[in-house]
Amino acid sequence: MLDTRSLGRRPGSMATVTRTVSAPSRIGLDLIWVPEGADVDLDLRLESVSEGVLVTGTVHAETKGECSRCLEPFEGEFDLHLTELFAYPDSVTEETTEEDEVYRVEDDLIDLEPVIVDAAGLELPLQPMCSEDCQGLCPECGVRLAIAESGHGHEILDPRWAALAGKLDAGLDVDTAASQSSKSRVNTEAEEK
Repeated sequence: MLDTRSLGRRPGSMATVTRTVSAPSRIGLDLIWVPEGADVDLDLRLESVSEGVLVTGTVHAETKGECSRCLEPFEGEFDLHLTELFAYPDSVTEETTEEDEVYRVEDDLIDLEPVIVDAAGLELPLQPMCSEDCQGLCPECGVRLAIAESGHGHEILDPRWAALAGKLDAGLDVDTAASQSSKSRVNTEAEEK
């Protein structure tokens, strides 16, 4: 919560806010978030305008997450750039907008938490990765490809071709046996001569 009483309502008045606050709850998405209690650095400018208070600036926080490719935990950080109008009670903006279309100044206080939560949801990646070159997991055995031996792979036979492969293998065995028998016959005939 930011108190705007010292700012006043005269358009053009400005104040800066630089502080570190604790995240009141987990902020973010399923795979990447700012943990509850983590430090959130605010560097904001509050400017009084005719319809309310315009808040601009940056929010910086450390993040935790789980890689969407290899599922390993990782840590990072993000910077969020805010530009948001908080409408005064009984202003034209408040009267002409729906309840959830604009944030409001209530009792000369601004609640930044919903703004940061909404903006973080848009700013944070939906599929975060531990590194840009993360190779992910082997689709067959699930080992992380980053730690697997070079050339890691599996010979996979498509189940639709399994019956045919079995017949081909049997056919190859018959051909191989016939070929070996023929070679053996030729060698025997050569020895007899």
